[in-house]
Amino acid sequence: MADSSSSAPQQAASASTDKTGINDDGFLTDCWYLAAPSDELKAGKQQRIMVLGEPVVVGRTPAGEAFALRDICPHRLVPLSAGQQIETEGEWTLQCPYHGWRFGTDGGCKHMPSLTDDSPYDPSRVKVRRYPVHEASGAVYLYVAHNPRSDAPPAVPPPEFGPLPEKPGFVIHDVFNAHMDDAVVGLMDPAHVPFVHNQWWWRPPSAGLKLKEKPFGPTDRGWAIDRHQPSSNSKLYRWVFGGKVETEIRFQLPGYRWEIISNDTARLLTLTCLTPEAPKRTRITQFTWWTGAPLLHLAVPIAKPMARKFLSQDREMVDLQNEGMAHQKAMLWIDDIDVQAKWYQRLKREWTECRTEDRAFSNPIEPRVLRWMS
Repeated sequence: MADSSSSAPQQAASASTDKTGINDDGFLTDCWYLAAPSDELKAGKQQRIMVLGEPVVVGRTPAGEAFALRDICPHRLVPLSAGQQIETEGEWTLQCPYHGWRFGTDGGCKHMPSLTDDSPYDPSRVKVRRYPVHEASGAVYLYVAHNPRSDAPPAVPPPEFGPLPEKPGFVIHDVFNAHMDDAVVGLMDPAHVPFVHNQWWWRPPSAGLKLKEKPFGPTDRGWAIDRHQPSSNSKLYRWVFGGKVETEIRFQLPGYRWEIISNDTARLLTLTCLTPEAPKRTRITQFTWWTGAPLLHLAVPIAKPMARKFLSQDREMVDLQNEGMAHQKAMLWIDDIDVQAKWYQRLKREWTECRTEDRAFSNPIEPRVLRWMS
């Protein structure tokens, strides 16, 4: 069965401002997004990132606390990320470089140097938006509430990917010139591998196309491919792990895809996080953790470039896709290889509806076996 799917820009334009859980660019709100790998946030330093089209300053105090604030001083609109961290009455604050206003990690203004002792103005009346943060296993996530003034607890808990080491073995980055919807669909596409990722060490052209038949089922705000033995051509897995290996692949809103490869003695998890920076710009960050599998420590100098090559090949396809999207918006989606893309759109709609109607999320995906050649 085939259908025509609207492209992400059209979907974004149709996002109604009276809906909750989605913004006008089609990005989901009331959700957790990756801010940065922990190692990128040095004590006493901060940096500017873009999240859902908004400037955010993420940093770490000298005491080790990660924080995220809107990167605009409300006084003269100078980026707070250009300032410095200063201790103010026992707490660490971020000082604006223009007039020295200092903001705590809770977003409240703690000090205005220009005020005289008898000034009636109360600095605590001034606040910048604070984004709740969560740090775990070498990654820092931030929560984007739909209402920027809301102090309510996050609607969902931070992302959880099971037991992981304290730090990842390695992290890679890339940026796709694509709306997040198109980036998600491209990364989860099961049929592009033999054509886009046809390296001799992964999937050589000589391997040919084989029938794939995988059972899928719903999970928390997403879906999973049940545990199964990896493809017979995945020689790298067997070389690293040795013995029988099983793999499991999961996806969760707003944009987390992870694969777990394990046997009786080792476990590897590769997590791909998508953070929308702008309507046509998506930051891709990929973490890899493992326990056991001592060969992986030796293989990092090789595995890291391999992973970068994979992402760059997907980015190149996005750039080519943009050439077509400049002239045509609708895409032709078919079963079974595009079912996951349809599921993603259904999950987005359900998330928006449940947030707008103030009710619990109800996963619309039902268990199903998908079959394709790749």
